[in-house]
Amino acid sequence: MTHWFGLTAAQRVAEVEAAGLPAFRAGQISRHVFERHELDPADYTDLPLAMRELVAKRWFAPPLTLASELTADKGRTVKRAWRLHDGAVIESVLMRYLRRDTLCISSQAGCGMGCPFCATGQGGLQRNLTDVEILAQLADAEAALVSGSLPGKPGRVGNVVFMGMGEPLANYNAVMTAIGQIIEPVPNGWGISARGVTISTVGLVPAMVRLSAEGLPVTLALSLHAPDDELRDELVPVNKRFKVAEVLDAAWNYARVTKRRVSIEYALIRDVNDQAARADTLARELRKRGDWAWVHVNVIPLNPTPGSRWTASTAQSLTDFVARLERAHVPVTVRDTRGRDIDGACGQLAATVPPDELGT
Repeated sequence: MTHWFGLTAAQRVAEVEAAGLPAFRAGQISRHVFERHELDPADYTDLPLAMRELVAKRWFAPPLTLASELTADKGRTVKRAWRLHDGAVIESVLMRYLRRDTLCISSQAGCGMGCPFCATGQGGLQRNLTDVEILAQLADAEAALVSGSLPGKPGRVGNVVFMGMGEPLANYNAVMTAIGQIIEPVPNGWGISARGVTISTVGLVPAMVRLSAEGLPVTLALSLHAPDDELRDELVPVNKRFKVAEVLDAAWNYARVTKRRVSIEYALIRDVNDQAARADTLARELRKRGDWAWVHVNVIPLNPTPGSRWTASTAQSLTDFVARLERAHVPVTVRDTRGRDIDGACGQLAATVPPDELGT
């Protein structure tokens, strides 16, 4: 079924006219959706009642059904599980900070990359999401922020990070279509700056090269987790196809072409990848591809996941690893972990919903 989110501005006009409505109604509907963040056509009081019913039936069938909601950080982190039409479940996480609101969204139901320390990867891939299913996560977050139903002042999503369930570059077309709508100016899209969009990848090199040619200043985040092939083959199985050197070359090329700094994501795992020698190797591999302007390292204390045999590095090992990178003049920060206690942090999304909430 056609959904309003999945149409361009021109297609919306054509759809409205095909339904026997005046063309100007397309603009009215879009202003409700993208300016006022009203998702229920029953609230569109500038449309006649019969027209509201037509609009709801024709273009606003809900792509997602809320299955569960958990909050953390005094209500400023909200994880929502969504049931799709075929029963698959995904999760999104909205994080409210002092000066920004960030939404972490899913691009696939599950993930096929198989990283053993990641709950999503352990569950395997069910399917790609459509662009509409991706955008519906954003639409819900915007509506919640504007309504003032969350702690803090009413706000707007300023950052969208494709760091939820799935490998975004393995669902390339749908993700890029969704991003087109995310950055499309209001009232025809959400009007979020491309610089506020981050795409995470484990290193699908051909798609990274393709992304660099899109002409979009989105941020690329590379989930590296090890600077050498022997260990990365184990931690990130796709490394058996695209080796560390090739992945880093593609990341450096992205920074060169787009003039956007690449983020290197490094989950620190106790006695696995947190040794001083690996910090040195990481610094050396990054430095050989250019000065430090092209890259920034995000060190992430490993978040606990069921069934994983690994745990987070000690506080001292974390401090030592970061200090080692800093001595090599590598730009580095430690990721602010949000939602760990509700399994909403990096690597924890597994779409686990109590059976009674799923209706099973």
